Amino acid sequence: MLQVEHFRHLQAEVTDWRRHLHRNPELDFAVYETARFVTEKLASFGVNHIETRIAETGIVAIIQGQGGLGPTIGLRADMDALPIQESTGKPWSSQFDGKMHACGHDGHTAMLLGAAKYLASNRDFKGSVALIFQPAEEVELPSGGFKMVEDGFLDRFNIERVYGMHNWPGIAVGEFGLRAGSLMASQDDFDIVVRGKGGHAAAPHLTVDPVPTAAQIVLGLQTLVSRSTDPLDALVVSVTKQSASFAYNVIADQAEMAGTVRTLSPALRDFAERRIEEVARCIAMAHGAEIDFRYRRSVPVTFNDAEATKSAIQAARSVGRAVDDQIKPVMGSEDFAYMLKARPGALVFLGNGSSAPVHNPAYDFDDEAIPYGIGYWVNLVKSELGDERVLLTRQ
Repeated sequence: MLQVEHFRHLQAEVTDWRRHLHRNPELDFAVYETARFVTEKLASFGVNHIETRIAETGIVAIIQGQGGLGPTIGLRADMDALPIQESTGKPWSSQFDGKMHACGHDGHTAMLLGAAKYLASNRDFKGSVALIFQPAEEVELPSGGFKMVEDGFLDRFNIERVYGMHNWPGIAVGEFGLRAGSLMASQDDFDIVVRGKGGHAAAPHLTVDPVPTAAQIVLGLQTLVSRSTDPLDALVVSVTKQSASFAYNVIADQAEMAGTVRTLSPALRDFAERRIEEVARCIAMAHGAEIDFRYRRSVPVTFNDAEATKSAIQAARSVGRAVDDQIKPVMGSEDFAYMLKARPGALVFLGNGSSAPVHNPAYDFDDEAIPYGIGYWVNLVKSELGDERVLLTRQ
């Protein structure tokens, strides 16, 4: 295993790549220039096997080791930005209004490119490394991770394990966090339309007002967590959108609301889907109203395989200042979960220091984390595709 100092010579160049990507953010699946930049860099490293246009703009590039036959592992980075107006004031700030890399995907992409450059020049491993550059991590279903898995790239490239990395504000630069099992929550979304009877706001007795009915539904949903689930289990139900009439003197025919559900448990997903509809329908009935209900399952739980997590911990400890291998799960979601559902693997958090939180206009990726990220990827390849690991895998 190599120490972080072994990768510091790459930091300046990879920082330039990262800041170029930061200046030029692209959204969703339309990461055309980002994908072009990635493809050109990979080709310049001598990576010959590059497949593009997977799930529209996704890329998979294969680096074959020179140590003989062995498995193929996948290393994944996401490429898309967010529809946020940047406020950092940095020299490398976004050049496009309403778009910015507010989640560090520019750093993820640049670090995987840095690892690709190193691995292409140092192929002292058995088997192959699949470099996965994914679009549209930030979108709702179907996201980029979902569509890449549906495309069948894992089977096409015979990928046996997949690994991901996400920067994490609040963890010190040079430190890592991960755990076996559930690391990040599932994400489901729901829409409720409360149908009543509209009329004049001065004569509410002649209407079936959907607004107080909707308000009661919001309050009723709060007790799903506080009174209907084990306090030691993790469930979040948040109503995030509401609308009805747009006039002061009109009681609308209907009120609309929407929200999200996050949990670390598949059983609680089933519970939430069933009980949200039951609570909403019964409250509406009590007020003389009706509801239309839609529940959409999106991202599954991000679940780290136990054996793959051991390899990730070994790689992180070899290069990092510290590793928390029992980090608390978080209730945010990550569409890398689709790849982890299809193959064993692990997601690791890489410290981004005391930066603003992700999805914040003041957020910026900390370039001091770059050599740690590159070193993690390289040492993970050594851990997974070294002679001893490949021998154990094949027995």
